[in-house]
Amino acid sequence: MDVSPEQLPPQEAARAGVSRQRILEMLRAAPEGLGVQELAEQAGLHPNTVRFHLDRLVGDALAERHVGERGEPGRPRLAFTAAPRPDPAGDRRNYQLLSEILASYVSGTTDDPAAAAIEMGRAWGRHLTERPAPYQRITEEEAVARLLRILDEVGFAPESPPENRRRVLLPHCPFREVATAHREVVCSIHLGLMRGALAEMNAPVTAVRLLPFVEPSLCVAHLAPLTGPPDAHAPPPQSDRAGGSTAGRL
Repeated sequence: MDVSPEQLPPQEAARAGVSRQRILEMLRAAPEGLGVQELAEQAGLHPNTVRFHLDRLVGDALAERHVGERGEPGRPRLAFTAAPRPDPAGDRRNYQLLSEILASYVSGTTDDPAAAAIEMGRAWGRHLTERPAPYQRITEEEAVARLLRILDEVGFAPESPPENRRRVLLPHCPFREVATAHREVVCSIHLGLMRGALAEMNAPVTAVRLLPFVEPSLCVAHLAPLTGPPDAHAPPPQSDRAGGSTAGRL
């Protein structure tokens, strides 16, 4: 029997968010529309799971449902397309300009831009996270699953490889253009956001480092068991100032 993603264990539920993002990207790459069976075959998912994700995407106004005209006996073809992106190019440019202004301000007015950015991210990570009930103990698996859901909502499309649950892959940086020019600030904010979120949920792990752009479209965060205060003396994001790949340090 097929199980809906919300009935899955926390780690698998987080991965369901990644699957939904993948389905949305497939729809965006197929303006003519795709049916449930086509999406299921391309994504390697059960058709019922695809229907669940499509219902959520339609409900969130990210996809549109189309019923084809009946040209022959039988049920008309049902296809789905991606909804027009809500932010036009002009708005994206405005947000990018605002982000660059704020990042450059932090870089130019603080003695330690990375530390200031980590603190900013940490505060927002706490704000975006639901605090567990008093005395509730959260497992590492559940903490990582919750972190993935938060990062997915922000737009990172995160993944946690089964062979190493303490690595978080971030294949889509929603602030990539700004991060290219102000890596120390933007990547430190992202690292702080993860630390703050994990600290707010009293997780047994924390984010110890973030390796930006180990590949052109991939950043990698590393988690480790918590051995002290959540944000105490952890190093800032590592970068290759010479422009080379940092993949060898993964």
